[in-house]
Amino acid sequence: MGRLRYDGTSDPILIEDGTLAHLKIVISTKLRRQESFMMTWLPVGDGPDRRATVWIHPAIPLQFGYDAAEPPHVDAKLIAEMMRALNASGELVLDHLISPV
Repeated sequence: MGRLRYDGTSDPILIEDGTLAHLKIVISTKLRRQESFMMTWLPVGDGPDRRATVWIHPAIPLQFGYDAAEPPHVDAKLIAEMMRALNASGELVLDHLISPV
């Protein structure tokens, strides 16, 4: 299970390594273009939030951490699908990509 650390103070967002690799490409593409957006997911674990949303902005620090040392396989079709959905709505919804444990 990988970790997306957002803003340097919040608890990490737990995401499977393969999904995180795809997310890294989508997020870095948008931020490289100086495009901010919302990201929504269903948190894993017993925390108080059953659904969470953050504002992804180029000025907010991000760190991607993986359990495996080898880079996961990346599916170009999934990247294109994620980008298409994000560009259409301005929000990246990860409900179908992240399953609660």
